[in-house]
Amino acid sequence: MNQAAPLRTPIIVTRELGTGYPGYAVGRDISLGIAPGEVLCLLGPNGCGKTTLFKTMLGLLPAQAGEVLIDGQPIISLARADIARRVAYVPQAHAAQFPYRVIDMVVMGRTAHLGLFAAPSPADRSKAHEALGALGIDELSEVEYTRISGGQRQLALIARALAQDAPAIVMDEPTASLDFGNQVTVLSEIKRLKGLGLAIVLSTHDPDHAFSVADTVALMHNGGLMSQGPPAAVLTPQALQTVYGVNVSLVDLDGGRTLCAPDYETGRLR
Repeated sequence: MNQAAPLRTPIIVTRELGTGYPGYAVGRDISLGIAPGEVLCLLGPNGCGKTTLFKTMLGLLPAQAGEVLIDGQPIISLARADIARRVAYVPQAHAAQFPYRVIDMVVMGRTAHLGLFAAPSPADRSKAHEALGALGIDELSEVEYTRISGGQRQLALIARALAQDAPAIVMDEPTASLDFGNQVTVLSEIKRLKGLGLAIVLSTHDPDHAFSVADTVALMHNGGLMSQGPPAAVLTPQALQTVYGVNVSLVDLDGGRTLCAPDYETGRLR
């Protein structure tokens, strides 16, 4: 008799969450949960509120309704350092204001583990180099962050999150500025981290990425969740047409992979 797999307690939970800014609502009734060893992929068009949702999940914006729980505790009860030790954040790549070396940017991910006036130790720097090596950019460690490409900056931000050693990582469009090869590098790293038991939440515009790495997909539309579940159940041609206004076909490849093929003849539906 087969035994049921043990239930894993989610690290991050949102309950009927409302997101937005003072006087301006963005999202509503968003309930999600992400457990160790799982990848949740958030998919939706520009302006649907993915980044606002992430900032609310991290406590950077207050919830307008509902709540966010981290390890079962309301996020409003946790100090910033407590949140940082539990959840790492990979924002979209940006241009730095100061000429830090890449290694210095990545070592900043160790801040949550240091005392108020403590300096990074050799062990912290070793963690940073290990993270850079995992993404294949350790040779950039001594280069100024302002002098590397946008794609390399994105990889450095992911390395900073890895060095943070948190059990959960939130990634805001981690492949957006990367070339094809580096997209493969990042998606492969996400699979590796999942295998190590991390909980990963990421947003993307590419359904193929969701089919490649996600256990669960949450499809956003008109400020809320249109549906969530396994990629094959959520990312149907009809659902993608509704959200993006594009006719698509799904192609099943050998090995169990699925690709999303848009209809370029009709273009975007009006």
